[in-house]
Amino acid sequence: MAIRPTPHPRSVLALDVGRRRIGLAGCDPLGLTVTPLPALARSSFQADLLALTPLTRQRRVVALVVGLPLDRAGQLTAQTVHCRRYGERLGRALELPLAWVNEHASSWAAGERHGLHGDRSGALDSAAAALLLEQWLQEGPEPVPLMVLANALTAPIQRTGCAPSCGQTAPLP
Repeated sequence: MAIRPTPHPRSVLALDVGRRRIGLAGCDPLGLTVTPLPALARSSFQADLLALTPLTRQRRVVALVVGLPLDRAGQLTAQTVHCRRYGERLGRALELPLAWVNEHASSWAAGERHGLHGDRSGALDSAAAALLLEQWLQEGPEPVPLMVLANALTAPIQRTGCAPSCGQTAPLP
């Protein structure tokens, strides 16, 4: 696992996008403390946006980290495509740059770490988002500005390791 240089001070919001809920986690501007936030129950994109807009303003969020659920082999899944499209749409709507993180096994790792297996309240989703944010703070990549994003969506996804403590920290093929 490559440790990247300390990022510039900023508040970042991580999202573990699911079909029913979005797990959320934030960090302090120095990136020292990662905090799971209440998960967002999904209904429509507009409803999600109405809930996330004040949160991003209140926390002074300057970038989004969105988890992409690649499979064990590091390949795209239907959920990966959904999360990628959702993150891109949200980044454009909120006018925030994005970073993508491989979230393979993040929910399992969060369940192991916090004893949340089988949780239906959203706590597991937000704990998984916190793991994604911890991973991003350690490894990157830097968020992509919106004007670069359109070109980046056709490029292959960077296949980095999974969330911390999932037992697979080596880069994926």
